[in-house]
Amino acid sequence: MPTTSPDNQARAHIFLGIDPGLANTGWGVIEQRGSAYRCLAYGCISTPAHTDTATRLKTIHDELCCVIEKFHPGELGIETVYFGANSKSAFATGQARGAALVAAAGEGMAVGEYSPLQIKQAVVGTGGATKEQVQYMVRAILTLDHLPRPDHASDALAAALCHGSLRGMQALERAVAGKERRDR
Repeated sequence: MPTTSPDNQARAHIFLGIDPGLANTGWGVIEQRGSAYRCLAYGCISTPAHTDTATRLKTIHDELCCVIEKFHPGELGIETVYFGANSKSAFATGQARGAALVAAAGEGMAVGEYSPLQIKQAVVGTGGATKEQVQYMVRAILTLDHLPRPDHASDALAAALCHGSLRGMQALERAVAGKERRDR
């Protein structure tokens, strides 16, 4: 009788990662089987600045719905909005995030939201990582033969990897918290 390794027996999980932006929304789809990850696809949804905001948000939503329909991810890892010096940019990013979250909610996907620092820390090991370091580690973890481009797509793959690595920890934390409540 042939034997299989635990990684081969592990159920596959498909995650969608999103790096939201009104001008460019990166997306990446990965599969996790045990501790191994592989890239299924990635890309970037670009919307022209001269187009009205509602149309741009509809484009982001509709194109993400097509990605979800094609790959059937069960969960979403999405970057939270960074509120730096440019509040107008943060507001536009928040709107793009909303379009992405509505697309995921329409399919009943579980959502994990992560700060840029959390994503960099999960993928590179330091929250101060550069874009180039993130791209390098995404390439290495997913054993790609090239750097994922544009960087919005690389950041989306990083968000998916972050979700894949942290979801197990989060489930364990929920289980421990539930046990502690039951034991009281």
